[in-house]
Amino acid sequence: MGECKLDHSVEDVHKKLVEQAPFLPSSRVEQLQALFQTELSQDSLNKWFHLLKKYDLASPEERLKREEEMDQLLG
Repeated sequence: MGECKLDHSVEDVHKKLVEQAPFLPSSRVEQLQALFQTELSQDSLNKWFHLLKKYDLASPEERLKREEEMDQLLG
């Protein structure tokens, strides 16, 4: 995942979550829906957007890496 110069809104990230929800564990979707109801920094929003972006196309290894990054962000 390369660096992106765009700032993503809460709406952008939520839309991306909805798109990728069928490919994510249901417990993760619930965690993220709750998280996005809180105040998040712009940096966090950008990170979440890129972790969710094209999750459905990621290899199993890439998905595992992204899940680990999500755990760190939630941590």
